[in-house]
Amino acid sequence: MTPRDSSKPRHPLSSAAAVLAESVDDAAFATTLAKGLVVLEAFKAGSTLLGNMELSALTGIPRPTVARLTHTLAELGYLRYDAERAKYRVAARALRIAHPLLAGMQFRQMARPLMQELALSVRGTVSIGLLDATSMIYVETARSGDVGPHAPDIGMPIPVVMTAMGRAAAATLPPADADRLERNIGAEDPELWSAFRDKYRAGIAQCKSRGFCTCWGEYMASIHAVAAPLFHTSESRQSFSINCGIPAFRLQPGQLEGEIGPRIAALADSIRAIVGQAELAPPRKTKKITSAGK
Repeated sequence: MTPRDSSKPRHPLSSAAAVLAESVDDAAFATTLAKGLVVLEAFKAGSTLLGNMELSALTGIPRPTVARLTHTLAELGYLRYDAERAKYRVAARALRIAHPLLAGMQFRQMARPLMQELALSVRGTVSIGLLDATSMIYVETARSGDVGPHAPDIGMPIPVVMTAMGRAAAATLPPADADRLERNIGAEDPELWSAFRDKYRAGIAQCKSRGFCTCWGEYMASIHAVAAPLFHTSESRQSFSINCGIPAFRLQPGQLEGEIGPRIAALADSIRAIVGQAELAPPRKTKKITSAGK
C-alpha cells in the first residue's frame, strides 16, 4: 500500500465513514482514528443516546472495536457514559473542536443584528451556512418566535442539492470546484441527483442573474426559502451563503420572490461589505433594509 498523493486535491466526502471506506489502500491513513470519528458522527439529532450495539449497527464497525472506541472517547471527555442506560452521549469537550472554526468567522457576530431584524420582520429564520462536502452546515442563525417545525441551529446539516442555501453556496464556487461538487452529489445519491439536478442548476443560475434563489418546500414541505450567495474564500476554500426560511402559510402570493428574495440579496450585500469581500456578481440596485422591507 502507498500513501495517497496529497498534492492532488480531493473534494471532501460527506462523512468520515465514506472517507474510511475509500482509504483502505492509503498506508498513511490512520484507520483507528477514522473509526473513532465515525463513531462520533453517528450521534445526531434524534440519536443523542446510543449504546455500543446501536453504534455498531449504525457504523458497520464490529461491536468489540466500538466498545474500545467509546471507552477511549469517554476517557478523553468526548463522550459521557450513562451507567443507568448503559449508553453514551456526546460530552462537552466535543464543543472545543468547533470553537476554533467558529472563532475564525467573526463576521457572524457583526451580521447577526441584521439577520435578527429580517427574521423578526418576516416572522421566519435567517441563517448563514458553510458548504461541507455535499451538505450545508449552519454556522449562525436568527429566528422570530414561532417558526414552525424547522428550527435551524448551529452545527445542523442540510443537503446542498435540495435547498436554497446549498444552491446559493454552490454559486460561489470556482468552476472546477462546482463541477466536482456535482460529481460528488451524483455519486453519493444518484436518485436524489436525478430528481433535483435541474432545480439545483436553475437555482445557481437564478443566484447569478437575480442575486438569490428560491426553494418551494423541496427540503421541507411546510417551509419555503430564499437564499443568496455570500462569498468563497480561496485560501481556506470555504463557501458561505445566507437564507431566509418562512412557514408557507405565512407567505402572500408573490411575496417570496418579489419582497423577501431582494431583501436577502441586499442583506448578503451588506454582509459582504462588512467582511470586505468583492461583489460576487455585477452590482445590482438593492433597497435599503428596514423593518418594513421598504
